[in-house]
Amino acid sequence: RPKRNQAPRESTMERNQAPRESTMERNQAPRESTMERNQAPRESTMSDGSFPDWSWFNERNIDRLQDLFVQHVQLTAWSLLFGLLIAIPLAVAAVRWRKLYSPLLNLTGVLFTIPSAALIIGMFAFLPFDTFGLNPTTSILALTIYTLLILFRNTVAGLDSVPRDVTEAATAMGFRPGRRLLRVEFPLALPVIIAGVRIAAVTTLGLVTVTAFIGQGGFGQLFITGFQRRDTTEVAVGVVASVVLAVAVDLALVWTEKALTPWSQSRGAR
Repeated sequence: RPKRNQAPRESTMERNQAPRESTMERNQAPRESTMERNQAPRESTMSDGSFPDWSWFNERNIDRLQDLFVQHVQLTAWSLLFGLLIAIPLAVAAVRWRKLYSPLLNLTGVLFTIPSAALIIGMFAFLPFDTFGLNPTTSILALTIYTLLILFRNTVAGLDSVPRDVTEAATAMGFRPGRRLLRVEFPLALPVIIAGVRIAAVTTLGLVTVTAFIGQGGFGQLFITGFQRRDTTEVAVGVVASVVLAVAVDLALVWTEKALTPWSQSRGAR
C-alpha cells in the first residue's frame, strides 16, 4: 500500500514542476528579446570611432543640415533686425540728448555681460512660459539683447563722425532735423554702422549655438547630438558649418558696405 500511494505523489510533483519550468522559460524569453530590442538602437546610434566618417554624409543628414542652416540664419537675421530697430532710435536719442548716452551705454553693457545660459534660465523663471518657452521667441529675445551694446555704440560713433560743417550746411539749405538725419547723417555714418552690424552678426552666429539647449540652436544641435553619440564627425561638421557661415555672412556684409558707400572706398584710395 505505501508503494502505491507514493507513486502518484511523485508523478503529481513532476507534473507540477513541469509547468513551472516551462512558465519560467516563457517569461525569460520575452525579457531577453526586449533587452535585445532596447540595446540594438543604442548600439546603432554610437559611432564606430573612425574620423572622418564619410558615411555620415547620407541623404538624411544632408536634409538635416539644410534645416539647421535655415534655422541658424533665421535666428540670426531676426535678432539683428530687432536689435537694429531698438538700438538705432536709442542712438539717435543719445546723440540728440547727451545725458542719455551714459545711462543707455551702461544698461546695454550690463545686459551684454549676462551669461547666455543664465539669461535663458531667467526668462523661464520670470516670463510667461506659454510665450517664452521652448520656442524661437526665447532664443530671438536673448540674442537681440546681446546685439544692443554693439549696435548702439557703433551707431552713436557713426553719427558723431559726421562733420559738423556738413550738418550745418544741410541746415542752412533748409533740411529739417528728420530729413537731415535720413538724407545726410545716416548715409555718412553708414560705414561705421555696418561695421557694428558685422561684429554683431558674427557674435550672434556664435551665440545661436548656445540656444541648442532649448531645442533651437541651428548647427549647435550637432554639438549636442554628436557628444551624446560620441560621434566626432558630427561635432566637426557642426564646428566647420558654423565657421563657414560666419565667414560668409561677414564677407556678404563687406560687399554690402562697398555697394552702399562707394564714396568711402574712393576716399580711402586717395
